[in-house]
Amino acid sequence: MKTDTVFKKAFNRILDLMVRRDIEDPLPSENALRRQLGVSRTTIRKVLNELDHRGVIACATRSRVKDRQVQPSDYFPDVETTPRNMHVEQQFMEWMLRGDTKPGTLINELDLSRQFGVATSGIREFLIRFARFGLVEKRPNSGWIFKGFTEDFALELFEIRVMFELRSARLFAMQAAHSPLWQKLETLKCAHLDLLGDIEYRFHDFSSLDDRFHRLVNEASSNRFISDFYDIISFIFHYHYQWNKRDEKQRNHAALIEHLAYIDALLSHDLSRVELAADAHLSSARETLLQSLLAAS
Repeated sequence: MKTDTVFKKAFNRILDLMVRRDIEDPLPSENALRRQLGVSRTTIRKVLNELDHRGVIACATRSRVKDRQVQPSDYFPDVETTPRNMHVEQQFMEWMLRGDTKPGTLINELDLSRQFGVATSGIREFLIRFARFGLVEKRPNSGWIFKGFTEDFALELFEIRVMFELRSARLFAMQAAHSPLWQKLETLKCAHLDLLGDIEYRFHDFSSLDDRFHRLVNEASSNRFISDFYDIISFIFHYHYQWNKRDEKQRNHAALIEHLAYIDALLSHDLSRVELAADAHLSSARETLLQSLLAAS
């Protein structure tokens, strides 16, 4: 799994470099590519073979195939390039959301490792990480306990979220025309429209789409700390949004509309429009969080 993830991330990175025209044609030597991407020569060879197989390059010469443009469908999906720790986080969040888990719920490492298909060490690493934020707590001889969130904790976290995202949104709008972020954004816009057309039956799917969208916005910052911090942000906000089931479909429908306005603002490259759309959506998110906290109390 680990090797496959490294290969797929390297493959997607090469495609990004091609789209941005930040790499030579023909491609550099295997050694040069290995140094540029920070992976092994074996991984580079596998990447080159896959590019050849998909008709992007001619492997013998490492030259781009004439008139063959990189397409969004060429990329491996995000879920296939996600490290193990993020898979555990996503599955844990899904477990919390679908199970209506309340504060005080006991968490059994062995049970979760069986459900998620990962070693108990992976579950333990995840729980230790989130224990730093006071979300879970290790109890002697009784496993872990989920503690829930206070209003002060959530609002402090939201303040950081706003600072990070507004900065990222401005940087996104200023991306060059050949940036791969635009293709990803267009793909996400289509996914939003698809869900909007089927919101009556698929409104539960919004949380994963919301996570993908905001992670993409923050990708414009190219800041590892923002990316890492968003894991806890995503967990808390999606958890609380879906805890309050009373008007979940209506809330998700409204958030989809806000997302589409936000996406169109980004596509316009108009910074003032981007700031207004981002601020409107984040203000709604803050209100939703407060309402969910009240419902949970």
